[in-house]
Amino acid sequence: MARITSMILAAGLTLAACNQASEQRNADALNAAKNVAENAGDRIENAAENAVEALKPTPDAQDFVNLAARSDAFEIAAAKLASANATSAEVKAFALQMIKAHSESTAKIKLAAGKARPAVIPNPDLTAGQKKDLDELRQKKGAAFDEEYIDGQVDAHEDALALMRSYASGGTDAALKAAAGEIAPVVEGHLKMARALESKTDN
Repeated sequence: MARITSMILAAGLTLAACNQASEQRNADALNAAKNVAENAGDRIENAAENAVEALKPTPDAQDFVNLAARSDAFEIAAAKLASANATSAEVKAFALQMIKAHSESTAKIKLAAGKARPAVIPNPDLTAGQKKDLDELRQKKGAAFDEEYIDGQVDAHEDALALMRSYASGGTDAALKAAAGEIAPVVEGHLKMARALESKTDN
């Protein structure tokens, strides 16, 4: 009788363990599906935003240099946070590259702005949305930080690429058009890098 009772208890414990493992697998699958859905939603939202941007008229010289300056300032600020707080060596290396590259594009836009007719002065002041994104990034830790930073980089570089291509093809100032045309392929390269990292950092 004691042996039967022990067997029943053992079977019960095994069943409970199996149930716990099954519940954990189900929870993991649910979380994975949730993340996929969220990422797909972000992609759809960003694609819609890009479509709206594409329908907007090409900005004038002043608006263009302001948008470019803010984009660079945001990229540099976010990259400085990532160079200090990212856990992935690849993400940190990417961030350091962004600081260098966007400092160079800032200088290139400033030089072209001075050659514009009439000359224009870029305003790098961040928008409320950019400040909010940086504040949210500061709250993240560990792998969550890496994911948030890279997701933001994909969005930011998509926007920057659309801006550069738009002005390079339809801008009114020759010096700024030339600068936009030179910067666009660099931004496109950064976007490809960010997308490659996104597949590694998304949880």
